[in-house]
Amino acid sequence: MKPSPFPTIFSITEDEIDLNTLLDKITLTSTGAAAIFTGMVRGKTSRTGKAQGIKYAPHETTYLEYEAYKPMAEEKMLQVAKEIREKWGVVEGIAIVQRIGKLYPRTPTVLIACTASHRDTGVFEAARYGIDRLKEIVPVWKKEIMPDGEEWVEGEYIPTEK
Repeated sequence: MKPSPFPTIFSITEDEIDLNTLLDKITLTSTGAAAIFTGMVRGKTSRTGKAQGIKYAPHETTYLEYEAYKPMAEEKMLQVAKEIREKWGVVEGIAIVQRIGKLYPRTPTVLIACTASHRDTGVFEAARYGIDRLKEIVPVWKKEIMPDGEEWVEGEYIPTEK
């Protein structure tokens, strides 16, 4: 696959995610649509163990600690961007950003943004694919800190469509 002439941003960062700056970097004069997904830290969490059919009692989250092996994680983020470009050739710009460090409720933790000339080009699906694949293959680890303890949270999510 030849390199894309379109902007691609992918990073692991401890800095705040600046949507306006990222959007500016992936927007071209031909861009007419941007689909953006942002994941956030919840202050109240209820999880279901899908594999075991277990429903956990809702609990309070004080903060999350995210960790990643940056070189490997960013390599996998680039892979996700390449996959998006292979499936949706009309996507212009792509931004994939994951925060690490101590993050409190209501804080954005991850951002996936895709731009295209028009909303009916698959740009929504491309952004959805981006977050699903990030959760599936990018090595980012999350520890949940609660008032009464802490635990590493393992991802159970497997996308239904690849």
